[in-house]
Amino acid sequence: MFLPKSCVGSINTASRATPTATARSAATRKRVAELKLADHVVETNAAAAAGADCVIVCVPVGASGAVAAEIGPKLKQGAIISDAGSVKGAVIAAMRPHIPTHAHFVPAHPVAGTEHSGPDAGFAELFDNRWCILTPPEGTDAAAVEKLKRFWQALGANVEVMDAEHHDLVLAVTSHLPHLIAYNIVGTAADLENGTRGEVMKYSAGGFRDFTRIAASDPTMWRDVFLNNRDAVLEMLKRFNADLAALAGAIDRGDGAALFDWFTRTRAIRRSIIEAKQA
Repeated sequence: MFLPKSCVGSINTASRATPTATARSAATRKRVAELKLADHVVETNAAAAAGADCVIVCVPVGASGAVAAEIGPKLKQGAIISDAGSVKGAVIAAMRPHIPTHAHFVPAHPVAGTEHSGPDAGFAELFDNRWCILTPPEGTDAAAVEKLKRFWQALGANVEVMDAEHHDLVLAVTSHLPHLIAYNIVGTAADLENGTRGEVMKYSAGGFRDFTRIAASDPTMWRDVFLNNRDAVLEMLKRFNADLAALAGAIDRGDGAALFDWFTRTRAIRRSIIEAKQA
Protein backbone atom coordinates (compact mmCIF):
# COMPACT_ATOMS: atom_id res chain seq x y z
CA MET A 1 0.00 0.00 0.00
CA PHE A 2 1.34 3.46 -0.88
CA LEU A 3 -0.14 6.78 0.12
CA PRO A 4 0.87 10.05 -1.55
CA LYS A 5 2.40 12.69 0.73
CA SER A 6 -0.72 14.88 0.59
CA CYS A 7 -3.59 12.52 1.17
CA VAL A 8 -5.80 10.74 3.63
CA GLY A 9 -6.20 7.00 3.34
CA SER A 10 -8.52 4.71 5.24
CA ILE A 11 -9.27 1.02 5.56
CA ASN A 12 -12.56 -0.65 6.39
CA THR A 13 -12.16 -4.27 7.44
CA ALA A 14 -15.74 -5.29 8.09
CA SER A 15 -15.43 -8.10 5.54
CA ARG A 16 -12.06 -7.51 3.90
CA ALA A 17 -9.57 -4.70 3.59
CA THR A 18 -11.11 -2.05 1.33
CA PRO A 19 -8.73 0.91 1.10
CA THR A 20 -10.19 4.34 0.37
CA ALA A 21 -8.01 7.31 -0.56
CA THR A 22 -8.27 10.99 -1.28
CA ALA A 23 -5.83 13.75 -2.19
CA ARG A 24 -5.87 17.50 -2.35
CA SER A 25 -5.75 17.78 -6.15
CA ALA A 26 -8.12 16.23 -8.65
CA ALA A 27 -5.15 15.24 -10.82
CA THR A 28 -3.62 13.21 -8.00
CA ARG A 29 -6.95 11.54 -7.21
CA LYS A 30 -7.31 10.63 -10.87
CA ARG A 31 -3.83 9.09 -10.92
CA VAL A 32 -4.50 7.11 -7.73
CA ALA A 33 -7.59 5.66 -9.38
CA GLU A 34 -5.69 4.86 -12.60
CA LEU A 35 -3.01 3.01 -10.65
CA LYS A 36 -5.67 1.20 -8.61
CA LEU A 37 -3.94 2.09 -5.35
CA ALA A 38 -7.28 2.09 -3.54
CA ASP A 39 -10.67 0.47 -4.01
CA HIS A 40 -12.35 3.84 -3.70
CA VAL A 41 -11.07 7.36 -4.41
CA VAL A 42 -13.18 10.15 -2.93
CA GLU A 43 -13.03 13.93 -3.09
CA THR A 44 -12.75 14.95 0.57
CA ASN A 45 -10.88 13.94 3.70
CA ALA A 46 -14.16 13.61 5.58
CA ALA A 47 -15.53 11.19 3.00
CA ALA A 48 -12.34 9.12 3.14
CA ALA A 49 -12.49 8.82 6.93
CA ALA A 50 -16.21 8.16 7.31
CA GLY A 51 -16.87 4.67 8.67
CA ALA A 52 -13.21 3.60 8.44
CA ASP A 53 -11.53 1.24 10.89
CA CYS A 54 -8.12 2.83 10.33
CA VAL A 55 -7.25 6.27 8.95
CA ILE A 56 -3.72 7.26 7.91
CA VAL A 57 -3.21 11.00 7.41
CA CYS A 58 -0.33 11.63 4.98
CA VAL A 59 0.04 15.40 4.67
CA PRO A 60 2.76 17.98 5.37
CA VAL A 61 2.88 18.20 9.16
CA GLY A 62 1.74 21.82 9.12
CA ALA A 63 -1.60 20.70 7.65
CA SER A 64 -2.26 17.87 10.10
CA GLY A 65 -4.37 19.89 12.52
CA ALA A 66 -6.74 21.16 9.85
CA VAL A 67 -7.17 17.65 8.44
CA ALA A 68 -7.86 16.23 11.92
CA ALA A 69 -10.53 18.89 12.45
CA GLU A 70 -12.17 17.87 9.17
CA ILE A 71 -12.21 14.13 9.78
CA GLY A 72 -12.85 14.15 13.54
CA PRO A 73 -16.66 14.31 13.35
CA LYS A 74 -16.69 11.41 10.85
CA LEU A 75 -14.67 8.94 12.90
CA LYS A 76 -16.57 5.90 14.06
CA GLN A 77 -16.42 4.17 17.43
CA GLY A 78 -13.09 2.41 17.90
CA ALA A 79 -11.44 3.82 14.78
CA ILE A 80 -7.66 4.13 14.78
CA ILE A 81 -6.25 7.42 13.48
CA SER A 82 -2.60 7.73 12.61
CA ASP A 83 -0.28 9.76 10.41
CA ALA A 84 3.05 9.48 8.60
CA GLY A 85 4.77 12.73 9.55
CA SER A 86 8.44 12.92 10.51
CA VAL A 87 7.67 15.29 13.40
CA LYS A 88 5.62 13.90 16.25
CA GLY A 89 5.37 16.41 19.10
CA ALA A 90 3.83 19.17 16.99
CA VAL A 91 1.56 16.72 15.16
CA ILE A 92 0.20 15.33 18.42
CA ALA A 93 -0.47 18.86 19.69
CA ALA A 94 -2.23 19.80 16.45
CA MET A 95 -4.29 16.64 15.88
CA ARG A 96 -5.18 15.29 19.30
CA PRO A 97 -7.73 17.99 20.26
CA HIS A 98 -9.81 17.08 17.20
CA ILE A 99 -9.87 13.30 17.75
CA PRO A 100 -13.06 12.22 19.59
CA THR A 101 -12.70 10.15 22.74
CA HIS A 102 -14.40 7.17 21.08
CA ALA A 103 -11.49 6.85 18.59
CA HIS A 104 -7.84 5.97 19.13
CA PHE A 105 -5.01 8.30 18.08
CA VAL A 106 -1.72 6.49 17.41
CA PRO A 107 0.81 8.77 15.66
CA ALA A 108 3.41 7.05 13.50
CA HIS A 109 6.42 7.78 11.34
CA PRO A 110 7.40 5.28 8.64
CA VAL A 111 11.10 6.05 8.12
CA ALA A 112 11.13 5.22 4.43
CA GLY A 113 10.79 6.89 1.08
CA THR A 114 12.70 8.76 -1.58
CA GLU A 115 12.96 12.35 -2.75
CA HIS A 116 10.04 11.73 -5.13
CA SER A 117 6.39 12.49 -4.35
CA GLY A 118 3.03 11.42 -5.66
CA PRO A 119 1.29 8.15 -6.53
CA ASP A 120 3.87 7.13 -9.15
CA ALA A 121 6.68 7.31 -6.59
CA GLY A 122 5.44 4.28 -4.68
CA PHE A 123 6.76 0.75 -5.01
CA ALA A 124 5.85 -2.53 -3.35
CA GLU A 125 9.08 -2.86 -1.34
CA LEU A 126 8.97 0.68 0.06
CA PHE A 127 8.66 -0.39 3.71
CA ASP A 128 10.55 -3.70 3.58
CA ASN A 129 12.96 -3.89 6.53
CA ARG A 130 12.53 -0.17 7.22
CA TRP A 131 11.49 1.21 10.57
CA CYS A 132 8.12 2.60 11.50
CA ILE A 133 8.13 4.48 14.81
CA LEU A 134 4.90 4.69 16.81
CA THR A 135 4.57 7.51 19.36
CA PRO A 136 1.27 6.92 21.18
CA PRO A 137 0.44 9.62 23.75
CA GLU A 138 0.15 8.54 27.37
CA GLY A 139 -3.09 6.68 28.00
CA THR A 140 -3.52 5.40 24.43
CA ASP A 141 -5.39 2.10 24.19
CA ALA A 142 -2.79 -0.69 24.09
CA ALA A 143 -4.89 -2.85 21.77
CA ALA A 144 -5.06 -0.01 19.23
CA VAL A 145 -1.29 0.40 19.35
CA GLU A 146 -0.87 -3.33 18.80
CA LYS A 147 -3.25 -3.28 15.82
CA LEU A 148 -1.34 -0.45 14.15
CA LYS A 149 1.91 -2.24 14.88
CA ARG A 150 0.62 -5.31 13.05
CA PHE A 151 -0.56 -3.11 10.17
CA TRP A 152 2.94 -1.77 9.58
CA GLN A 153 4.53 -5.18 10.06
CA ALA A 154 2.21 -6.53 7.37
CA LEU A 155 3.68 -3.91 5.03
CA GLY A 156 7.17 -5.25 5.75
CA ALA A 157 8.29 -2.69 8.32
CA ASN A 158 10.06 -3.14 11.64
CA VAL A 159 8.14 -1.34 14.38
CA GLU A 160 9.45 0.58 17.40
CA VAL A 161 7.43 2.43 20.06
CA MET A 162 9.04 5.66 21.24
CA ASP A 163 8.29 8.83 23.18
CA ALA A 164 7.40 11.69 20.83
CA GLU A 165 9.98 14.10 22.23
CA HIS A 166 12.75 11.51 21.92
CA HIS A 167 11.63 10.71 18.37
CA ASP A 168 11.89 14.36 17.35
CA LEU A 169 15.42 14.65 18.76
CA VAL A 170 16.62 11.44 17.08
CA LEU A 171 15.10 12.37 13.72
CA ALA A 172 16.54 15.87 13.97
CA VAL A 173 20.03 14.39 13.66
CA THR A 174 19.32 11.38 11.41
CA SER A 175 16.99 13.07 8.92
CA HIS A 176 16.18 16.72 9.45
CA LEU A 177 19.70 18.11 9.87
CA PRO A 178 21.05 16.16 6.84
CA HIS A 179 18.26 17.64 4.72
CA LEU A 180 19.03 21.13 6.00
CA ILE A 181 22.71 20.68 5.15
CA ALA A 182 21.82 19.35 1.70
CA TYR A 183 19.53 22.29 0.95
CA ASN A 184 22.27 24.65 2.09
CA ILE A 185 25.19 23.19 0.14
CA VAL A 186 23.17 22.87 -3.07
CA GLY A 187 21.95 26.43 -2.58
CA THR A 188 25.55 27.58 -2.12
CA ALA A 189 26.49 25.96 -5.43
CA ALA A 190 23.53 27.64 -7.12
CA ASP A 191 24.71 31.04 -5.87
CA LEU A 192 28.20 30.74 -7.36
CA GLU A 193 29.22 32.79 -10.38
CA ASN A 194 27.76 31.40 -13.59
CA GLY A 195 31.00 29.89 -14.91
CA THR A 196 31.89 28.14 -11.68
CA ARG A 197 28.31 26.97 -11.17
CA GLY A 198 28.32 25.34 -14.59
CA GLU A 199 31.50 23.44 -13.72
CA VAL A 200 29.97 22.30 -10.43
CA MET A 201 27.05 20.81 -12.34
CA LYS A 202 29.28 19.30 -15.04
CA TYR A 203 31.82 17.71 -12.72
CA SER A 204 29.52 16.72 -9.86
CA ALA A 205 31.08 13.85 -7.95
CA GLY A 206 29.15 11.29 -5.92
CA GLY A 207 29.06 13.42 -2.77
CA PHE A 208 27.46 16.43 -4.42
CA ARG A 209 25.06 14.24 -6.39
CA ASP A 210 23.89 12.68 -3.12
CA PHE A 211 23.26 16.14 -1.71
CA THR A 212 21.23 17.15 -4.78
CA ARG A 213 19.10 14.02 -4.45
CA ILE A 214 18.23 14.90 -0.85
CA ALA A 215 17.71 18.57 -1.74
CA ALA A 216 15.19 17.55 -4.42
CA SER A 217 12.70 16.52 -1.71
CA ASP A 218 9.31 18.18 -1.47
CA PRO A 219 9.80 21.80 -0.31
CA THR A 220 6.40 22.14 1.37
CA MET A 221 6.91 19.01 3.42
CA TRP A 222 10.38 20.03 4.57
CA ARG A 223 9.43 23.63 5.29
CA ASP A 224 6.82 22.28 7.69
CA VAL A 225 9.27 19.81 9.24
CA PHE A 226 11.75 22.52 10.17
CA LEU A 227 9.09 24.90 11.47
CA ASN A 228 7.45 22.18 13.57
CA ASN A 229 10.62 20.57 14.94
CA ARG A 230 12.45 23.84 15.45
CA ASP A 231 13.87 23.29 18.95
CA ALA A 232 15.35 19.85 18.24
CA VAL A 233 16.76 20.92 14.86
CA LEU A 234 18.37 24.02 16.36
CA GLU A 235 19.87 21.94 19.16
CA MET A 236 21.43 19.52 16.67
CA LEU A 237 22.50 22.38 14.40
CA LYS A 238 24.34 23.98 17.31
CA ARG A 239 26.21 20.73 17.93
CA PHE A 240 26.95 20.38 14.20
CA ASN A 241 28.33 23.90 13.98
CA ALA A 242 30.66 23.21 16.92
CA ASP A 243 31.95 20.02 15.30
CA LEU A 244 32.35 21.78 11.95
CA ALA A 245 34.38 24.52 13.62
CA ALA A 246 36.61 21.84 15.19
CA LEU A 247 37.22 20.27 11.77
CA ALA A 248 37.98 23.67 10.26
CA GLY A 249 40.47 24.24 13.08
CA ALA A 250 42.18 20.90 12.37
CA ILE A 251 42.51 21.79 8.69
CA ASP A 252 43.83 25.25 9.54
CA ARG A 253 46.44 23.76 11.92
CA GLY A 254 47.39 21.02 9.48
CA ASP A 255 46.38 18.46 12.12
CA GLY A 256 46.21 15.34 9.97
CA ALA A 257 45.94 13.02 12.98
CA ALA A 258 42.74 14.71 14.18
CA LEU A 259 41.21 14.51 10.70
CA PHE A 260 42.21 10.87 10.29
CA ASP A 261 40.69 9.92 13.66
CA TRP A 262 37.44 11.74 12.82
CA PHE A 263 37.12 10.14 9.38
CA THR A 264 37.92 6.69 10.79
CA ARG A 265 35.14 7.01 13.37
CA THR A 266 32.57 8.17 10.82
CA ARG A 267 33.55 5.41 8.42
CA ALA A 268 32.74 2.87 11.12
CA ILE A 269 29.27 4.37 11.49
CA ARG A 270 28.64 3.84 7.79
CA ARG A 271 29.67 0.21 8.13
CA SER A 272 27.26 -0.22 11.04
CA ILE A 273 24.39 1.13 8.92
CA ILE A 274 25.24 -1.34 6.15
CA GLU A 275 25.41 -4.22 8.64
CA ALA A 276 21.95 -3.24 9.92
CA LYS A 277 20.73 -3.41 6.29
CA GLN A 278 19.57 0.23 6.37
CA ALA A 279 21.95 1.51 3.68
